[in-house]
This record gives sequence, structure tokens and C-alpha cells, in this order.
Amino acid sequence: MRRVYLYPIGMISLFLLAACVLPGAERAGQTTGAGDYAAFCAGCHGPGGKGDGEMAAGLPQRPADLTQLAARNGGTFPTTRVMAQIWGYTGGRDGGRVMPQFSALLDGALVPYDGGDGIMTPTPIRLVELAEHLKTLQN
Repeated sequence: MRRVYLYPIGMISLFLLAACVLPGAERAGQTTGAGDYAAFCAGCHGPGGKGDGEMAAGLPQRPADLTQLAARNGGTFPTTRVMAQIWGYTGGRDGGRVMPQFSALLDGALVPYDGGDGIMTPTPIRLVELAEHLKTLQN
């Protein structure tokens, strides 16, 4: 008799859990790397990452062609360097920085992430998602 009651409860619990993790089951306000790229990066770097965004012409320095990051690094995407640039750790020559800092990408949950250096580092999830999106733009 006890099994009869546990089975429906177990099945309901399983479906509720699945709804939380199914692909495409997005929560309201959930961000993605592609969405953050469109919001924060595409204006300068362009929708495809070639450095040809709408705002690029008005900048003192042409934005980087993000599609060539791996090619310029011997075929390996330089994840840690890219994340440091976005985060704002690299200040450029003489501390001058053309690219603004994006504090919104640093807020929120931290996840352990290995950027390719073998070290699991607590990293803002939005920064990880953006770096992973940039990998998909490589030629």
C-alpha cells in the first residue's frame, strides 16, 4: 500500500525537477553569453565580432576583430586573457583603456571555471558565458 502512494509523489517530483533543468526552460530575466554580447559588445565589435559595430567609426582605436583571437594565439582560444580584458584587469598601454569595464557581468553567482590554465577559479557566470560565446565566433 505504501508503494502506491510513493510512486505518484516520486513522479511529480521528477517532473518538477526536470522542468528546472530542461533545455529551453528559461527563467525570466535569465542572461546568456550571446545576449550579453549583443547588449555590451556588438555596438563596437559588431554582431559577428569583426570590429565593425555601429559605434566603431567614432572610436579613437578600432575595436579588436574577435573572430581572430584563437588564430592569433596559435589556434588556442586565450580564455584567461580574454576574460581579464573584459573584467578590466588589463589596462592597456600606460593604464589607458579603450574598452569600458562591464560591472554588470561581474555581479551575481560565481562558478568554478578553468580558463585553460588548469586552475579552477571562482568566476562570475556571466563572464564565463560571454567567453564561451566568443569561442563560437572564432574563424
